[in-house]
Amino acid sequence: VQLVESGGGLVQPGGSLRLSCTASGITFSSTAMSWARQAPGKGLEWISGIFPNGNTYYAESLKGRFAISRDNAKNTVYLQMNSLKPEDTAVYYCAIKRDISTSGQGTQVTVSS
Repeated sequence: VQLVESGGGLVQPGGSLRLSCTASGITFSSTAMSWARQAPGKGLEWISGIFPNGNTYYAESLKGRFAISRDNAKNTVYLQMNSLKPEDTAVYYCAIKRDISTSGQGTQVTVSS
């Protein structure tokens, strides 16, 4: 099993980014996927997830700004992040279900002017 996150970078407050996570070694279409993040000096925060049937969930504080989606043909889950704030600065990880041990190396998102 391998998950590879990408799409992070430096963005100004109010900007947008789309993160991608491509999976291999699993039956992706039947697997729930999630995104978590870890800000500097803070613990892991689960922020969003998507089930095989397309149902989604979000951390309450992120509703309306972030959107998770999946493309089963590409074995990829996405996280569209809009109206980014400095407090969104973190390393973002995707995971199978909510098992952080399955995550990849993460992708750094820095929101700063």
